[in-house]
Amino acid sequence: MVNIKQKIIVILGPTATGKSDLAVLLAKKFNGEVVSADSRQVYRGMNIGTGKVTKKETGGIPHHLLDIISPKKIFTVSDYKKLAEKAIANIVKKGKTPIICGGTGLYIKSIVDDVVFPEVPPNNELREKLEDKTAPELFAILKKLDKYRANNIDKNNPRRLVRAIEIATVLGKVPGLPNLEARPLSNYEFRQIGLTLDKTDMDQKIKTRLEKRIKRGMIAEVKKLHQEGVSWKKLDDFGLEYRFVSKYLKGEITKSEMINLLTTAIIQYSKRQITWFKRDPRIKWFKPSEYKKIEFTIAKALKN
Repeated sequence: MVNIKQKIIVILGPTATGKSDLAVLLAKKFNGEVVSADSRQVYRGMNIGTGKVTKKETGGIPHHLLDIISPKKIFTVSDYKKLAEKAIANIVKKGKTPIICGGTGLYIKSIVDDVVFPEVPPNNELREKLEDKTAPELFAILKKLDKYRANNIDKNNPRRLVRAIEIATVLGKVPGLPNLEARPLSNYEFRQIGLTLDKTDMDQKIKTRLEKRIKRGMIAEVKKLHQEGVSWKKLDDFGLEYRFVSKYLKGEITKSEMINLLTTAIIQYSKRQITWFKRDPRIKWFKPSEYKKIEFTIAKALKN
């Protein structure tokens, strides 16, 4: 007897490519619900800076793993995996198609390749020792402990670097991710759709989107988070928008410097996302304008 696996659609790619809009369109077309795969959109109150989909933009499609935790708390990829698997199972029970959507490569990989993460508790003593170290210093420490993980991490994100050092200190190294060619034994079959743009279009879209976010109140959002008890250090750890707006609010940089530095940082981040995703040959790549092709590809995959 042939075991027919449940199909799961994955919409991924670098920032500003229109993943959320596509996920909603596909959910409407294929009776789906969306599971977010964004490491910052899990936090409450972080809406404009993360580009979190609004109630109107969801088009009535249920979205999971948004606004589930306070930004004062720690949320790990292991936490994400547990909650995402639960959400996927519930969507399948309803007879609907799960659509994973986001740009956090490790979150997506944790589900697609069923990566098992070690239960390494926080080491407060180690964290205190690392607290005053800069991101480059933390990166250098991680590189000595585990070269492979150092090549697959955001080297400008102190929070992730500290966590990786923590794990590597206990286990000798951060557990290697499965071979990209390997397929896990699972009840699910994944169809990964990647969205991409030409570099010029991508850079322009990043600039335009940032301008819109600032007009929508992104600076006020960061200010409010700090007033509600989220420390400057924690905001810095969230990176990108929250890091540079915090610097501006503290008077360390001017508004124009904030915009220029942030634009450059987001463009660099999009490059790292592309590098991560391009290593996986299973991903089928499309431009956002190629909706009909994407729809056809998914319809075909769901039938097989």
